[in-house]
Amino acid sequence: MATRSNRTGTAVRPPQGAAEPKTPPPDRTRPESTPRAHTRTRTRTRQPRLWTWLLLPGTLWMTGFLVVSLLLVATLALGTTDPLGNPRFGLNFANLTALADPAYRTVLLRSLGYALITCLISLAVAYPVAYAIALRGGRFKNVLIAAIVVPFFANYLVRMYGWSVVLSDDGPLLKALRAIGLADDGTKILQTGVGVIAGLVYGFVVFMIIPLYAAMERMDTSLIEAGRDLYGGPLRTFLFVTVPATRQGAAAGCVLVFLPAMGDFVSAQLMGGPDQIMIGNLIQDKFFQGQNWPLGSALTMLLMAVLFLGMLGYLRRTRKDEAEAAR
Repeated sequence: MATRSNRTGTAVRPPQGAAEPKTPPPDRTRPESTPRAHTRTRTRTRQPRLWTWLLLPGTLWMTGFLVVSLLLVATLALGTTDPLGNPRFGLNFANLTALADPAYRTVLLRSLGYALITCLISLAVAYPVAYAIALRGGRFKNVLIAAIVVPFFANYLVRMYGWSVVLSDDGPLLKALRAIGLADDGTKILQTGVGVIAGLVYGFVVFMIIPLYAAMERMDTSLIEAGRDLYGGPLRTFLFVTVPATRQGAAAGCVLVFLPAMGDFVSAQLMGGPDQIMIGNLIQDKFFQGQNWPLGSALTMLLMAVLFLGMLGYLRRTRKDEAEAAR
C-alpha cells in the first residue's frame, strides 16, 4: 500500500479501506504519432492504388475491344455489299429501314418471348434448388454446388446435342411419357417452341441458381423463423419473406439468363424448326450463309439495343434498392 508524508516528513499511511489514487488512463482519442501509425496509414493508402493499377490492364483490354468491335459493327450496318458478296463500308440506311420488315419484327418478338419464358422457368427451377442447398445443405453445400456447376463446364454445343437426343421422338423422355399414357405417337418436342425453351432453360439455368444461392447464403435465417410466426404456412413465408429478401439475387440471375438466351441460336437450330428461329439464327444466316454482313450488322445492333434496355432497367432497379437500403 502506498504511503504519503506530512509536513514534518513523517510517513503517514492512508486509512484502511481507503482507495488508492489511480493513474488516469492514456488519452486514446489523440492520434498516434509513432512510426507504426504512419506506416499503417501509408499501407492503407497504397492498397486502393495497388488494386486500381491491377484492374487497369484488364479493364482497358476489355473496353478497347468492346468499343472497337461495336464501332465496326455500327459502321458496317451502314455499308453495302459488292456483286461478290464482300462487305463495303458506306453510308446506306437501307439496312436500318429493312429492320421494319414484319418478318424481322416477328422473329424479334419471338426471341423476346422465349427469353422471358426461359427466365420464369429458370426462376421456378432455381429457387427450390438454391433454397435446399443454402439452408438445408449443411456441410455438403460445396459438394452440391460442384455437382450442379461442373457438368456445365462441358462445351455448350455438345450439351445441346445431348439434350436434343433426350428430347427426340425416340428419346427416353417421350418413351417414358408414352409408357404411362401421357403422350401418344404423334407427340413431338423437337421442332417446337417447347423444345427450344427446354434447351434454353437447360443451357442457362445454372446462371440463375448461383446468384440465388449467394443471396440466400447472406440472408438472415431468423427472418424465416419470424415469418413463420407472422404468416403461418411455409408457402406464405416463402412468398413474403424469402422472395423479397433475395430479390437482388433473382434480378441478377434474370439478367444473366435473359442476355444470352435472347441471342442464342444453337437451341433454336437443334431443337426448333423454321417457325422457331430466333434473332441469333438470322444474324448467323446473314453473316455465314447469306453473305450479307451489313444486314447482319444491323440486326446485331437491334439485338444490342434490346439487351441494353434490359441491362439499363436492371441497373436502375439495383440503384433503387441500394437507395432504399441506405435509408
